[in-house]
Amino acid sequence: MINLELPKKLKASANQAHQVAAHIFRPISRKYDLAEHEYPVELDTMAAMVEGLSDSGGDIGGATGGRSDSAAKGGNANGGNMSALLNALETSWGDVGLMLSIPYQGLGNAAIAAVSTDEQLQRFGKVWAAMAITEPSFGSDSAAVTATAVLDGDEWVLNGEKIFVTAGQRSTHIVVWASVDKAKGRAAIKSFVVPRDAPGLSVARLEHKLGIKASDTAVLLLQDCRIPADNILGSAEVNVEKGFAGVMQTFDNTRPLVAGMAVGVGRAALEELRALLTEAGVEISYDTPAYNQHAAAAEFIRLEADWEASYLLSLRAAWMADNKKPNSLEASMSKAKAGRTGTDITLKAVELAGTYGYSQRPLLEKWGRDSKILDIFEGTQQIQQLIVARRLLGKSSAELK
Repeated sequence: MINLELPKKLKASANQAHQVAAHIFRPISRKYDLAEHEYPVELDTMAAMVEGLSDSGGDIGGATGGRSDSAAKGGNANGGNMSALLNALETSWGDVGLMLSIPYQGLGNAAIAAVSTDEQLQRFGKVWAAMAITEPSFGSDSAAVTATAVLDGDEWVLNGEKIFVTAGQRSTHIVVWASVDKAKGRAAIKSFVVPRDAPGLSVARLEHKLGIKASDTAVLLLQDCRIPADNILGSAEVNVEKGFAGVMQTFDNTRPLVAGMAVGVGRAALEELRALLTEAGVEISYDTPAYNQHAAAAEFIRLEADWEASYLLSLRAAWMADNKKPNSLEASMSKAKAGRTGTDITLKAVELAGTYGYSQRPLLEKWGRDSKILDIFEGTQQIQQLIVARRLLGKSSAELK
């Protein structure tokens, strides 16, 4: 049974992340929301701090997340995945866009942790990796990848276009999904670590977005881009029987992280809303039935209950990943629940706060804009529900579309 009491070492790390959110992110949150594509220079301090923690053996939840000795020995581990989840939650409480811009904490780092060999984990353990999956011809259907990778001597040659790459311009490396053999379908899709300075890799443009404006979102072009042969994550062998499962393990690590981001921004909105309701004289009681309370109080209790469910689902998915338990179902459940709940909470908070909530005086309207992406990227709400249905019904992707 899962123990809901967090270990002391994780509490300390989460508290550090909260201090960063409160004292670095919150004060500059509006500044970089209004200055899209401007580099947050305050993150240089973060980069030095994160690198220092890594050098001293601290757990920063980056590329090494999920590798746990105690889990391998049959113990009960709370390792890199749980630590990364809590750090994502706390820093997203401060600002989601800035959280996505923290050096060495890219979504590509979780991808490296999920499918790399031990040697690759050692080699790429300190990089800042973005993840490039989506292409102009598809969004959530990851099996529709058209980018190609051809082995030429001791190098892979990559060609294709990737869009909506979070931290695509600022990161030091890009984890790119490409097919090594189009004739073998989805089983031939592999992930490759592409250095920022690799010949043939370029940034075509940066996107203007609804939210998370502090984060750069890039369109990347791969034109005869050459990387070393051993930069393919995991094995280059195409296993048709295993199919797409290998590379899809990436999402089992990253989806709980995105859920944690939604939980973080949701908690921020709930705290702000509670303060506003209290100031307005609305009492929230847990001893009185919701139907006997002020309508705003009843709505707050409903939102808080959904938030609690999202939080617990996220914890379970991350704990399972740390303990080497198959968590595809739980990862999708946490992402679906938290993504939808995050948008519900933030937008309802704007509504209940009235004209004040719709203005730029508080951060409520910003949180409403930021939260929407958390219900979309890493697999939309509809994709997550489809995956959950397949797992519960025992259906394959061909049987249930």
